[in-house]
Amino acid sequence: MLAYSCGALLLSLVLVLVYVFATGTGPSSADNELLEPAAPTPTLSPPAASSTTEQSPSSSESPSSSPSDTVTPTEGDPPPQKIFKLADHPILQDPDAGLANRACHLPGWRSTPEGAEAFFTAARECLDAAWEPFLRAYNLPFTPPRLHFPTSASFQTQCGTINVGIATAAYYCEGDLYLPFDGLQTEQYGNAPGVYLALFAHEYGHHVQELAGIMDAAWERIYAEGQDSPAGQEMSRRKELQAQCFSGMFLGAHVDQGGSITREMYNAAWYDQETRGDDTSGTRDHGSNANYAKWWRAGAYDNRIVDCNTFAAPASEVS
Repeated sequence: MLAYSCGALLLSLVLVLVYVFATGTGPSSADNELLEPAAPTPTLSPPAASSTTEQSPSSSESPSSSPSDTVTPTEGDPPPQKIFKLADHPILQDPDAGLANRACHLPGWRSTPEGAEAFFTAARECLDAAWEPFLRAYNLPFTPPRLHFPTSASFQTQCGTINVGIATAAYYCEGDLYLPFDGLQTEQYGNAPGVYLALFAHEYGHHVQELAGIMDAAWERIYAEGQDSPAGQEMSRRKELQAQCFSGMFLGAHVDQGGSITREMYNAAWYDQETRGDDTSGTRDHGSNANYAKWWRAGAYDNRIVDCNTFAAPASEVS
C-alpha cells in the first residue's frame, strides 16, 4: 500500500493511502503526498547510532535475530502458503525476531525518472534480501513485487485505471508496485533519499502483508464491517500502521551497516513521519500523525516484529 523540515524551508511529505477496487479484484494500496504541510513536533529524537545499529532492546545487548535462528522449515513441511491471521499470525509472536542487519547498496539519488528507477530497483533488491528469508523461515511464500514506472498521465492496473496527479506517489495492487515519477514531487521535496526510501519500504510492507496472508485477513474484516464504518476504518488504520512499522524495521536494520543507508537518511525519515497521517489529510483510515510516527519509530528503534503487532494494540494506539 507513499520531506522533512529545515529552518524556513519546511518540506513535509504526507502519505494518504487510497484504496481502489475493480470488480472481481482484491484490495490495492496507493500512497499520496499532499501539498498541505503539517508542522512537525520534534519532541523525540532518533536513537544514537549504537542503539539502532545493535538493535538491542535487552540488557544483554544481543543483536536482532532472524527467525531462521529459531524457525526452520524441514523437508516434510507442506508447500509455502499464506496464513490468514491477524494478531495471532505466527510472524508476530517471536519476541526476538527481526530483520537481519545488512548493508544495502543504493545508487545516489537523482531527481530524474531514470535516477528514481535505478534507486527504487536497487532498494527492492535490498528489501527482497531482508524479507525473503524472514518469510520463508515461517514457510510463507515469497515473490518480489513487480515494479512499474509509469510515465503517462494514467496507467492500467489489475485494480483499474489510475490517474497520475500531483498527489500520486505510489500505488500497490496485487503484487504490482507502481512508482510514477511525477507523483514523487521531487521539485518540492528535493534530495531526500531517506524519505523516498521510507515511502517505498512502507509500500513494500504492504507486499509483506500480502505474502503473509495478513492483507487478506484484514480486508475480510473491513469488507464485513463496511469500509467506511468506524470498525472498518480502525482495521484499515491497523493495517496501514503495521506497514509503517515494517518500513521502520527495514531502515533500522540497515542504517550504519556499511552500505548506502546513512544516519542522515535515517534521521530524515525519522522526523518526516511526524508530518504524515490523518491529522494532515483529514481522513480516518491511516492513523493520527502521532501514531503514524510512533509505529514507524517502534519498528526502527528495536527491529523486533512483535513491536509491529498493530492488530493486538489498544484502540488508542491506532487512532
